Amino acid sequence: MSGLKNRYETDVAPRLKEAFSFQNVHQIPALSRIVLNMGLGEAIQNIKILESAAEELKAIAGQKPVITRAKRSIAAFKLREGMPIGCMVTLRRERMYDFYSKLVNVALPRVRDFRGVSRKGFDGCGNYSLGIREHLIFPEVDYDKIDKIKGMNVTIVTTARNDDEGRMLLELMGMPFRKA
Repeated sequence: MSGLKNRYETDVAPRLKEAFSFQNVHQIPALSRIVLNMGLGEAIQNIKILESAAEELKAIAGQKPVITRAKRSIAAFKLREGMPIGCMVTLRRERMYDFYSKLVNVALPRVRDFRGVSRKGFDGCGNYSLGIREHLIFPEVDYDKIDKIKGMNVTIVTTARNDDEGRMLLELMGMPFRKA
């Protein structure tokens, strides 16, 4: 079992149950999945960027990414329906906990001038999204093999019913939020 999952079951879940006075164990918020997404508009002209992004995302997540395609045509961007424009990975169970631990303990502290992540990234239902400007903060990415620095979105989906429950869950699991 992952160290973070064990910590959730022994430390975080009881504290959440006490703080929100839940009656049932199934009411306690938990991590559901983590979605990593790289949107690459430049892939329209250069398909090699998409291939390199997929390889880098595979190294970061430990799972093969899915190529995302355009849903509709936009003439101003020279985009046709069905063209590949990005890649994404959905992590669950052990890989999700491993990635979350790596994100909080290794990757985020490597961000330049890091003071914590914003508290405004919640969606009203307890899910949290953050944008990463440089994917180089992950140790799996080899700096010498990078042709272009890419950004990515990380969405942490929880079973929380509101933002307060989701925020407390992530704080107890080590997410470094900015001081208000």
